[in-house]
Amino acid sequence: MWRFLRWTAAVAAALLVAGCGGGSSDGDGKGNEGKGTATAPPTASSTPPSTGGLPASLTSQRLDWHRCKATGGAPAPGDGWRCATLKVPLDWSEPDGATIDLALIRAQATGGDRIGSLLFNFGGPGGSGVSMMPYYASTVSSLRERYDLVSWDPRGVGASEGIRCRADREIEAAEDVDATPDTPAEESAYLADAAGFGKGCQRAADRLLAHVSTTDTARDMDLMRQVLGDARMHYFGVSYGTELGGVYAHLFPKRVGRLILDAVVDPTADTVGHAENQARGFQRALDDYLKSTGQDPEQGSRKIAALLKRIDAQPLPTSSGRKLTQTLAVTGIVLPLYRESSWPRLTGALKSAEKGDGSQLLALADDYNERDSSGHYGTTSHSQRVISCLDDKQRPTLAETKRRLAEFERISPVFGDFLGWDTAGWCHGWPVPGQFDTPEVGAPGAAPILLVGNTGDPATPYEGARRMADELGKGVGVELTWKGEGHGAYGNGSDCVDSTVNAYLLKGTVPEDGTVCS
Repeated sequence: MWRFLRWTAAVAAALLVAGCGGGSSDGDGKGNEGKGTATAPPTASSTPPSTGGLPASLTSQRLDWHRCKATGGAPAPGDGWRCATLKVPLDWSEPDGATIDLALIRAQATGGDRIGSLLFNFGGPGGSGVSMMPYYASTVSSLRERYDLVSWDPRGVGASEGIRCRADREIEAAEDVDATPDTPAEESAYLADAAGFGKGCQRAADRLLAHVSTTDTARDMDLMRQVLGDARMHYFGVSYGTELGGVYAHLFPKRVGRLILDAVVDPTADTVGHAENQARGFQRALDDYLKSTGQDPEQGSRKIAALLKRIDAQPLPTSSGRKLTQTLAVTGIVLPLYRESSWPRLTGALKSAEKGDGSQLLALADDYNERDSSGHYGTTSHSQRVISCLDDKQRPTLAETKRRLAEFERISPVFGDFLGWDTAGWCHGWPVPGQFDTPEVGAPGAAPILLVGNTGDPATPYEGARRMADELGKGVGVELTWKGEGHGAYGNGSDCVDSTVNAYLLKGTVPEDGTVCS
């Protein structure tokens, strides 16, 4: 069972995002076709709104910042980083009740004119901010001059009560389950595997399973803001982190400071709508990749789809002795589409697969699935599933899914079948009901929020930025478009995007809605 992750530490680390540069200028960028206006969101000097109804044991916490330890197989970050633990209510409807611990990481501002803390969420849902923040630090180095760079592992993730639903051997065994079943027997196995995963999550998470929603995390963020001593929330959300930022703005519009939402999730899409959006986005990115190699996108897609059908019938051998299944092959194709600089790796992997060797596609899939050389898997996808299945109310049936498959395949001959079937299996038999069809993000009265959309974004197609702007409300959502490739825009090679974002965060300069960076 799988769903394309909307940017996580695992994907970013696999693509070496730390080496992709960016984020170095706060001046005017070339190619900016809009006109900026100097409407500054509030900074830390503003009077903080009160957070009423919470016990003093939570609001008056003093964080014990200490040297960070190595986590998740990654080395400990350098001397400039410190870690701490924040206590939050397990159940926000009972703030005086049981608490859980959230893991935080921070690098303090280097300049004298400090604005406050800048909180980062890198998406997923399920991505570890504690692991990702040091990777991303070079990309946002200019922001550290005036902000403390802060991130955290949201509830149910990593060092914050992280959830492991299956053991490594069970995960590897499940790779043989056909994610695009062709027979009644394969359909039964597919749905049984999905239900089994949910039961494993229930055993692992127990009472936490009902308290890992995006709304719960948004409330955690506001307590974090208060304990960090910030009057307003300054926030940088990437991918799923944009949905989280929108939910925060809806709940606390008067506490919004300077919010950047990059690679914006469409807040109007339900479970099926998100799958359709991703089918369009990944197919669009694949078309762009094929054009870059001199191929006709339609013919190239048919060739890849035919390859996947052959692998479905007969998995490919690899140098490791494992087999490359159809599902693993699609996963391997997906990973390089997140970053244009990884397209050459996709070319080599596809050529090898056409010759009957699945080793390179399997290596890409293993990177995506956080599988190391010893066969140990990370848990990002586990956390992603427990969060999204608590958020999403929609539970498409097998019959409903099968009726939609033709439309999914029309949208994308390569990815449509997988994402169509995913709508049936992702939360099948889930032990906890979902909370909403689509998230509430309307934030009337909030300070301007800058939304950055990338026309070539595979995981969160750029149309989502306009829809988020509309949902946030008039005068709140401000859209910035980049005509580029890859998932996310900031630090991805556009001086125009980087300088516009930096001017907003560092100077409070809000660009004109609809500004385009080419």
